[in-house]
Amino acid sequence: MARNELRPVVKLRSTAGTGYTYVTRKNRRNDPERMVLSKYDPVARKHVDFREER
Repeated sequence: MARNELRPVVKLRSTAGTGYTYVTRKNRRNDPERMVLSKYDPVARKHVDFREER
């Protein structure tokens, strides 16, 4: 059984420039553009924006 492409796996990379990433799934129907989430970056030791990369 193949994975559903409606909810693809995306990488969220830190905008602090540390190279830290999170991996999550997103719903393409609800969020067609790139995701931006505020999450904790343990390298920078603070909350920063994480942007979706392709």
